[in-house]
Amino acid sequence: MRGTRRTSQLTATLATAIVGLLFLAGCSNTGHGQAQDAPQQDLSEVEVLEDPRSYEGPSTAVIPDAVIEPITENPDQSLPTTVTSYTQAGGEEQIEITDTSRVVALDMAGSIAASIWALGFSDTLVGVDQSTTFAGTEDLETVTSGGHTVNAEAIIGLAPDVVITDGSVGPRDVVEQLTDVGITVVFLENESSFDGAQNLIRQVAEVYGATEVGEQLATQTGQDIEDKIAQIAEIAPQDEDEKVRMLFLYLRGNAGVYYMFGSESGADDLISALGGVDVAKELGWEGMKPMTDEALV
Repeated sequence: MRGTRRTSQLTATLATAIVGLLFLAGCSNTGHGQAQDAPQQDLSEVEVLEDPRSYEGPSTAVIPDAVIEPITENPDQSLPTTVTSYTQAGGEEQIEITDTSRVVALDMAGSIAASIWALGFSDTLVGVDQSTTFAGTEDLETVTSGGHTVNAEAIIGLAPDVVITDGSVGPRDVVEQLTDVGITVVFLENESSFDGAQNLIRQVAEVYGATEVGEQLATQTGQDIEDKIAQIAEIAPQDEDEKVRMLFLYLRGNAGVYYMFGSESGADDLISALGGVDVAKELGWEGMKPMTDEALV
C-alpha cells in the first residue's frame, strides 16, 4: 500500500512539474516555505478549438503543494561507510561517514532534501536550503538566504554530523571550510536530467549506508517517469511537423534574472518528455544563458 500511494503521488507530481516548469515566471523566494504568487490567468478567456490538444490564449500552470511519502520507514543503515565526494577541480575524494543523526541538505533545487525524505530518513534532517518547501519541512532550519547564499554560522549552530550538497549553493569555499570545525561535508554529482535524479538518489542513500533502499527508490522513480512519458506520448503529436516548438525561459522576481535553458540543462529532458521540440537545443544552446531580445529573435 505504501509503495502504491507513493507511486501515484510521484506520477502526479511529475505530470504537473513537467508542465509547470515550462511556464515558470515571476517567482521569487522570500523565505522557507514562502513564494511570491504569480498572477493567475482567467481560463475563461481561453478559446477551445476542435483539437482537444490545442487552445488559444494565455494560461498559467499551477503546481500544487508537493507531498513526498517515504518509500519505507527507518531503513537499515550500515555505518561506518566510505563514499565519494567530488572536488571543485573535478577530482574525487573518499569520505568516511560514521554518523547521520543530524544532517544538513543543500542544493539549488532542494533535490537532496527531497531524496533524504523519500528514502525514509526525514528524522535526520536538521537544516535545509530555501528551495526545500514540501510538506513536513516547515519547521526545519533554513541555512541559505536570498540568492542561495550559505549561512555558515547557522549551519555550525545546528551541529550537524554531515552536510550533503552538490556545490550549486555557496560560496563553495565557505561550505568546504565547515570541515575546519569538524563537520563532515560530502559533495555529490547532480546532473540535470531524469537519469541524474536517479543517480542522486543512489548517492544520497550511500551516505546513509543504505544502498539497497536507494536502488529500490531510484528504480521506482525511473519507472514512474517512464510510465508518465508513455501516457503523454499517447496524446502528443508523432509527426515532427506537428510537434509543439517550445522554449524554456527562467524569469525570477523583479531582479532581472532572465535565462534561456538549452541542452544539458534539464529543460531539454522535460520538453522531450512532453513530445515537443526544444528550440534552444535545436539552435545549439547549451546549459543556461542570459536571455536577450536578440537571443529570443
